[in-house]
Amino acid sequence: MTDTAPRPNAASALPDKPSLEGLEDKWDRVWDAAQVYAFDADTTRDQVFSVDTPPPTASGSLHIGHVFGYSQADMIVRYQRMRGKNVFYPLGWDDNGLPTERRVQNYFGVRCDPSLPYEEDFTPPQEGGDNKSAKAANQKPISRRNFIELCERLTKIDEASFEEVFRTLGLSVDWNHSYQTIDARSRATSQRAFLENLATGQAYQSEAPTMWDVTYRTAVAQAEQEDRERDGAYHRIGFTKADGSGEKVFIETTRPELLPACVALVAHPDDERYQELFGTTVASPLFGVEVPVLAHPLAQADKGAGIAMICTFGDANDVTWWRELELPTRSVIGRDGRFLPEAPWITSAEGRERYAELAGLTVFSAQKRLVEMVTETGDLVGEPKRITHPVKFYENGDKALEYVTSRQWYLTNGGRDTSEGGLRDALIARGAEITWHPAYMESRYRNWVEGLAGDWLVSRQRFYGVPIPVWYALDAAGEVDYDTVLTPELERLPIDPTTDAPVGYEESQRDRPGGFTADPDILDTWATSSLTPQLAGGWDADPELFAKVYPMDLRPQGHDIIRTWLFSTIVRSHLQQDSLPWYNTSINGWILDPDRKKMSKSKGNVVTPIGLLHDHGSDGVRYWAGRARQGVDTAFDEGQMKIGRRLAIKILNASKFALGFGTAPADPSGRLAADPSAVTHPLDRAMLATLAEVVDSATAAFEEMDYARALEVVEPFFWTFCDDFIELIKDRAHGASASGEEGAASARAALAIALEVLLRLFAPVIVFATEEVWSWWREGSVHTQPWPTSDALREAAAGQDAALLGTVEQAAIVLRRIKSDAKVSQKTPILQVTVTAPESAIAHLEAARGDLTALGRIEALTITGGEVEGIATSDVELGEPPVKKPRNQG
Repeated sequence: MTDTAPRPNAASALPDKPSLEGLEDKWDRVWDAAQVYAFDADTTRDQVFSVDTPPPTASGSLHIGHVFGYSQADMIVRYQRMRGKNVFYPLGWDDNGLPTERRVQNYFGVRCDPSLPYEEDFTPPQEGGDNKSAKAANQKPISRRNFIELCERLTKIDEASFEEVFRTLGLSVDWNHSYQTIDARSRATSQRAFLENLATGQAYQSEAPTMWDVTYRTAVAQAEQEDRERDGAYHRIGFTKADGSGEKVFIETTRPELLPACVALVAHPDDERYQELFGTTVASPLFGVEVPVLAHPLAQADKGAGIAMICTFGDANDVTWWRELELPTRSVIGRDGRFLPEAPWITSAEGRERYAELAGLTVFSAQKRLVEMVTETGDLVGEPKRITHPVKFYENGDKALEYVTSRQWYLTNGGRDTSEGGLRDALIARGAEITWHPAYMESRYRNWVEGLAGDWLVSRQRFYGVPIPVWYALDAAGEVDYDTVLTPELERLPIDPTTDAPVGYEESQRDRPGGFTADPDILDTWATSSLTPQLAGGWDADPELFAKVYPMDLRPQGHDIIRTWLFSTIVRSHLQQDSLPWYNTSINGWILDPDRKKMSKSKGNVVTPIGLLHDHGSDGVRYWAGRARQGVDTAFDEGQMKIGRRLAIKILNASKFALGFGTAPADPSGRLAADPSAVTHPLDRAMLATLAEVVDSATAAFEEMDYARALEVVEPFFWTFCDDFIELIKDRAHGASASGEEGAASARAALAIALEVLLRLFAPVIVFATEEVWSWWREGSVHTQPWPTSDALREAAAGQDAALLGTVEQAAIVLRRIKSDAKVSQKTPILQVTVTAPESAIAHLEAARGDLTALGRIEALTITGGEVEGIATSDVELGEPPVKKPRNQG
């Protein structure tokens, strides 16, 4: 119900002492019961505003950054709802992947061992653990099924706590449309997309060098990697020429431990120093393996010795050289980060003996031992040169990544298609089609796409995730035939190939010669999260709903995941639907700690939000988020939250005060809170004219999804409305001025109109206080009211110059200053005063003479024109201050 007529006897509904306490729980229950934010499926696409809401990772606890970003998105959504849109605003939980596995391992003190059998009624060794249990030696190995059950158990707990925070925050999401990225619907959707990509050749397998996290023993995609500065050293090591001269060719390397994996030396083709060496061979120190000296333009003549050791594999350059120069693969580092037991290309007895000393060592220990070896043999020249340099890490890992050769699944993403008009160009064009808020964030997207070095690696060697839905045939010898990929029918999805058998096979044929074997890997969590528009919109499960909400209108998210979530979603929608996933994206910044560093769980400097929501009220915290501009990193500032809390309290108190003057006549047209024809006083009309300008500015800002600019416009008006306008018309509204009942009716109508408009203007940001005030005198929810427009306000202003309000407010400030400078009460009468103003302001002041004299308790007011800047006073005579009443001692 959205009846706009004031309730009869409105003042009787006013509370004795308005308070913010308890409003979050009160209104959440009301909104939930009334389904205020529920999506109406009986709709057309043009009526809908749909949101691809970020599904938070359900592992641990939310932090203040979540509150920050989700509040900002909610402000945009609430505005669109008030603009008459049928809002589709779901919320999912991103509950699969490594973060959840890691939390389960720590929390329950377990680790997954797929070779173990399932244990009925399993009880974990602990509950509520911390990082002390992170070492595998301290964790109990359990079956994959037992491990997944613990993951599901813990994510339910985390999701319930997350929902409590979001409800307390006042997010206007539709809880009827929630989902999990690991539930049956999401698994089916993700597997269907993968199988369709496989059928079109967009998904493919390749055995190649892959960035590998040795701690988690899983491949890591380019988007999940980050550079960290680490100490290192250049080691100058000599290779022996094969011409029998005994001369050395010196290289400088930060990875001496990879000497046994060396497959060539390489220099720039134009480097004069090495022209005679190209086409010859040299022998590696310690191991005596003969390797060629080759030319390649990627080699840097001004770096180190100008000639580099190609190993398989030390860095991305090694991979490029290996591929383009068609070099052999000689891997020495295994998936566990330790040196492999054998290096068969080392044929000399002395070389094998030396390699045996490295076998089984970690990279760190192997480097230390090898440096000792080349020092002992004299192959190391001089002392290592200490440096700091960027090293690749998995964003959630604590050990440097290594290149490991493995068979993985990839999805085309333009990384290898650099042809004109190819996939890379198409994805760049998609980014340009989107409206970015702020606009400059589009360049971050473009830069990422242009810098891609390969396709998207989507397989992971983990356990809690969406299984890759394929099997492989086994030949008569039991060897895997990777060219014979067995796929399920779409109707069977979701499936788990480790427990389900492919069509045409029996379970008894699993891992038997002539039978089949399952792909043991899962899809990267981003491979499912990239389908959030499809998951939330029902692409696979509810095509009718999908047609009404897709492409979505908005994707809100942080700027740090443009390269992961935003890009991957564009990739999937381009490949699956040949469309954009959404038309707009709103990018929020990071939260910075007092040292201007990003707050993050990994840094241990995060603040959890629930205490802040209780201390400052959700409206106060939302205000802080609403003051921050899109894309801008913002300091964590409880001071701003306190200001927001004061604003929310002021809305309660000022509203009660304004409503306490009595009811105003109803607007017959129903467009305003009171009859605009009752507004006759010039000051009241000027206030409404000014408010019309505020409405236009706030609307223009929100149309650009700029909630911060809208708040910057509305808030100052509100404070002057409270501090100046209400004080100026107070006596008149009570009927205590010479203007009589007409003046009182004008003031009351103006107050009612302005208050209702202000409540609607503040509603997207200050959600609880505005709803509370609305309930005192209006029907329905303020959050389902139409957004205010300026037309009716301008009609009520009847052409009055809005500048009148500013002039009179300035005069009010000057008159109050007389008493504050004299250090007397504002109730002290002014026996006489002359107010001098520019000639252009005289008419404004005369129009509000009665309100000014009432405000200043002025007995004799002279208004005169003069050459002054602003407004000045003179000939001031103060009366006796009022006698303070003694306090009641009894």
